[in-house]
Amino acid sequence: MNVSLREVQDGDLSAFYAHSNDPHGIRMAAFTPDDPSDRARFDAHWARIRQDPAIVVRTITEGSSEAVGHVSVFGPPGKREVTYWIGQKHWGRGVATDALQQLLEAVPERPLHARAATDNLASIRVLEKCGFVVTGHERGYANARGKEIDEVVLTLPH
Repeated sequence: MNVSLREVQDGDLSAFYAHSNDPHGIRMAAFTPDDPSDRARFDAHWARIRQDPAIVVRTITEGSSEAVGHVSVFGPPGKREVTYWIGQKHWGRGVATDALQQLLEAVPERPLHARAATDNLASIRVLEKCGFVVTGHERGYANARGKEIDEVVLTLPH
């Protein structure tokens, strides 16, 4: 597998938008915007992300320059979190694990945190393969499911 990370380019945003509007991806992510199809909101969100020097965000590619997803670290010191989104046609082949491992090598600060819907077993496995351990459980409102759901909290220790 030839997974690599690079700076986000303007042309990546259309792929990110398509990924974030995949019904199965939305259900798995669970904690999504109220209306993922709102392109103006999406564009404003990504403009803020790309302008914030505290956010480390990278486009994930696999064997070409095509964006297959993104991975990032965000949040205040001591409470920094990782997040990622992989286009569904790239699921199940280790792309997320490889991309997250590369990001963790580039961002040495610890601890880092992550969250996932309790039933998003694939994402939890990715995080655990990268050294995250379950440190708690919470409940939160998941826009994608229209209800409050269980969420697992994970930490990558020092």
